[in-house]
Amino acid sequence: MTRAGTDRQPWTATVLTLFPEAFPGLLGSSLAGKGLERDLWRLETLDIRGFARDKHRSVDDTPFGGGAGMVMRPDVVGAAVEASAESPGPLVYLSPRGRTFDQAMAREFAEEPGLRLLCGRYEGIDERVLEASGAREVSIGDYVLSGGEVAAQVVLDAVVRLLPGVMGNEASGGDESFEGDLLEYPHYTRPAEWQGRSVPEVLLSGHHERVRQWRRARAEDITERRRPDLWHRYLERRRTGGNEEG
Repeated sequence: MTRAGTDRQPWTATVLTLFPEAFPGLLGSSLAGKGLERDLWRLETLDIRGFARDKHRSVDDTPFGGGAGMVMRPDVVGAAVEASAESPGPLVYLSPRGRTFDQAMAREFAEEPGLRLLCGRYEGIDERVLEASGAREVSIGDYVLSGGEVAAQVVLDAVVRLLPGVMGNEASGGDESFEGDLLEYPHYTRPAEWQGRSVPEVLLSGHHERVRQWRRARAEDITERRRPDLWHRYLERRRTGGNEEG
């Protein structure tokens, strides 16, 4: 099956990792997993350790200049990166010093033919590999993880759900948090009363325009209170005509 009824191949993720058994992990479940089964996207792994050149299959060594920890060797990681060169999409290195991943970046990656995701371990990867490959460094937040595999799954989950056909209700993606620089409005379902708390009456009115206005107002209120950075960006987009109502 090709993407969006064209001759293009399905969007393909290639993960370069020391732990290929970690994939697909949760990506094999829910919408992403169903999309994988239907060949709406593809997942490949490349075992970095397979490019080690000694009998111990060493992938790391002590850092020049001293210091704690180990660094992934350039000859090993570089060979893995070169082996992935024919795979579609840009090379992304999951790194705490990279640009913070957000919904806009997810949409950008979804427009690519795929992604090559390089997962580091230990203290990271020899800088020369990043320089030689032109890898784009991306962070999922200001904290430290044991390796890039969890971060890679976060990126893939956010991107895959944007691919054509993966989400069952295509319209639902436009109402989620960070679309249009707003956080998502609150959701309610049955029962209409629970532990003395009632669903807002407007949601029971059947008046679609009033519901839409209420949701917009709640999204704006939540964004202003919780994420002033997004709120100011939203106001600026509205001021310049880049954010339409509804």
